[in-house]
Amino acid sequence: MGYSEQVALRPQISVALKKVALGKILFKFAMLVVLLLAGIDQARAKDTSPDIYVVNNDRGGSIRDRLIELRYLRASGQRVEIRGEICFSTCTMLLGLPQTCISPNTTFGFHGPSKSGKQLKPDRFEYFSRVISQYYPVPLQTWYMSTGRNRISRMYRIKGTEIVRMGVRAC
Repeated sequence: MGYSEQVALRPQISVALKKVALGKILFKFAMLVVLLLAGIDQARAKDTSPDIYVVNNDRGGSIRDRLIELRYLRASGQRVEIRGEICFSTCTMLLGLPQTCISPNTTFGFHGPSKSGKQLKPDRFEYFSRVISQYYPVPLQTWYMSTGRNRISRMYRIKGTEIVRMGVRAC
């Protein structure tokens, strides 16, 4: 292929690359919408009434999924009641919603952010620690940033009675 033919193909290649990039952007947007809708469906599945979102024995999950759930709950103004025996990991982020109350008998489990149980790079660890802790009342946030986030493979377990002393309403 000669130089003039290569030059003639450049605009076509440029347009094709732009279409691929646009397709990737649209795909990512579609996936975000799917995740958002999945989070809303998951949140609604836990409801026992239209006004109360009851959490029973939640072992946590991904930060991204929990952030979607938190966004939905905050926007809806729905009351959140943590009543189960356990609320571990990202479930504890529900403590920061203004309409949350907890059972004093629930055990809350805290650990530092990780990727499938593996330690994150220091900058990512710091970032995700702050993302998680922003959903805690100040006394719990202070404890988490100084102590609670430093365990990865095990959890610190705190009874609901202690969490109530830190400023979260009892149900």
